[in-house]
Amino acid sequence: MIEIEKQLTKLISSLPKIRKSDVILEHPANQEHGDYSTNVAMRLFSSLTPEQKLQLQVDSPRDLAFNLVEKLNDLIESNAELSEVILKAEVAGPGFINFYLSPTFFVRSMVEVLLNDKFGESTDGKNLNWEIEHTSPNPNKAMHLGHLRNNLVGMSLYKLWKAIGITVISEAVDNNRGIAIAKLMWGYLKFAKKNEKAESTPIYWVDHQSQWQTPEEMGLRPDLFVDELYVKASADFDHDKNVEKYVRNLVVEWEEKNEVVWQLWQKVLDYSYQGQQLTLKRLDNQWDYVWHEHEHYQLGKDLVEQGLSKGVLLKLDDGAIVSDLEKYGLTDTIIKKSDGTSLYITQDLALTKLKIQKHKADKYHWVVGPEQKLALSQMFAVCEQLGIAKLSQLEHISYGYMSIKGQGKMSSRIGNVLYIDQLLDLAKEKARELINDEKYTSSEIELMSEKIGVGAVKYAILKVGRASDMAFDLESALSLEGNSSPYLQYTYARASSILRKADISAQKLQELFRAEESIQTKKLLEAYNDTDSKGVLGILYQYPSVVFNSAYNYEPSSLATYLYLLAQAFNSFYNHQQVLVDNEDDRLFRLIITASTAKIIKGGLYLLGIETLEKM
Repeated sequence: MIEIEKQLTKLISSLPKIRKSDVILEHPANQEHGDYSTNVAMRLFSSLTPEQKLQLQVDSPRDLAFNLVEKLNDLIESNAELSEVILKAEVAGPGFINFYLSPTFFVRSMVEVLLNDKFGESTDGKNLNWEIEHTSPNPNKAMHLGHLRNNLVGMSLYKLWKAIGITVISEAVDNNRGIAIAKLMWGYLKFAKKNEKAESTPIYWVDHQSQWQTPEEMGLRPDLFVDELYVKASADFDHDKNVEKYVRNLVVEWEEKNEVVWQLWQKVLDYSYQGQQLTLKRLDNQWDYVWHEHEHYQLGKDLVEQGLSKGVLLKLDDGAIVSDLEKYGLTDTIIKKSDGTSLYITQDLALTKLKIQKHKADKYHWVVGPEQKLALSQMFAVCEQLGIAKLSQLEHISYGYMSIKGQGKMSSRIGNVLYIDQLLDLAKEKARELINDEKYTSSEIELMSEKIGVGAVKYAILKVGRASDMAFDLESALSLEGNSSPYLQYTYARASSILRKADISAQKLQELFRAEESIQTKKLLEAYNDTDSKGVLGILYQYPSVVFNSAYNYEPSSLATYLYLLAQAFNSFYNHQQVLVDNEDDRLFRLIITASTAKIIKGGLYLLGIETLEKM
């Protein structure tokens, strides 16, 4: 709990020569080694002068740790309020100081989980206003695995930030113009027509649209229809110089606002958007705002002209505009091509300015893969040069590459790709095998399979450190015994089942406690001493600090790891302690552990975008 960490930091830093910045607290991997640990003695020892060491009579960090622990335990024993939270401090290893929390603290924190409907949330970030751009699916293709990790990281950070009180704006960018969309337009004109007599030109198409196939006629989802045409067009573009020239001219005609070209452009985009929405609905995606590139690309050109007049951008002999980023230690990049057409960076400059004008946020975040690190660094630097924003306001949140176990790198351009919906369908089909047909109706099985399958995919991705590369493994993702979403969902369902058998809900438990909280807490403390519950209670209280740290470190995997450890601890408790015992006080204590665990698992999975099931 964040408050406990503050108390411990204050306690330690009250000793001579110790600054708050020197106090780093961690949870030992083994609960037998304490609930918190710090290496402050080792850090302090290295800064002591020989005279100070002699004065303190210490020859090693361990000696200093014993010196500090003696003082700490004196402070704990002399403060009744503090001793109800911290039991004692001990020295470990070469000079670590381990703190053990008191039974009273564990019982009270368990009760707080039960009574506080917003346990885990905080107002720490209430004065912050952040923006996050994530996912931004390309309208020239169906959403594939690369989009999936982007989406899951972006959505989980969005929820985590909101949980600690930050005002968050979630956005996407619709890159709906440029050479990629022109290729798609060409692919539609050439490869979707019903017969060869139809001319592959916008002017012919606009009056003969019935001569072109629809996704329904080809038996494809709209986004897969678009994806297939784009792949074919890309190959055509690469192997035929005349096609390349024609496609590039489509970009020019579009920028000149050719009415027929714009009608064709809207047609292919509509197909793409229809398919995207089907995928985004399954992922429970949320955006507060979507920017469309065609609405701001001209502003990008205007900013380029301003950069030229300020002397921060340079014009080459062929007319192209280039950056000047030597003082940032970055290579230069083309800002506008010699033919006058825009590039991604041109639009990104404009969009960043528009974001700042619209939101006036403190910080702007781009959830984008590592391959865009240089491009974003260049864009951020040019933004500062143009006076759009300070570098400190702009941040790239990268993530590792993702592949499927046993397969190589995927490329949508050559058609060797696994789409998000294909993966979700595979997971759903596999999840179907986990469900007992005799216990549920067909509609219940359908709903459960979707929740289990989609949850398994999400968790398998988010449990991996954000910056780490990963190979997705469907078998382990759907395991009921390992570190997986089905394991967590099953633990929640088990806890819910226990509460149903006891004919009591978390709400009833709350009402019972609020009626006579002090009496019930005393009874729980007695029950705590008679049960082996430290494993669960030693993890429950950590939830707020885990959410806090996961949010500020941009690391959903920390929350996933915590939930797995909590589920393990609860299942161990369940396997060794009967919950529904005759003794009323013991029964109540164990039911509260059950209800509190279920509450945190449900809340934590929500922050990861995963639904729970009452039965499983």
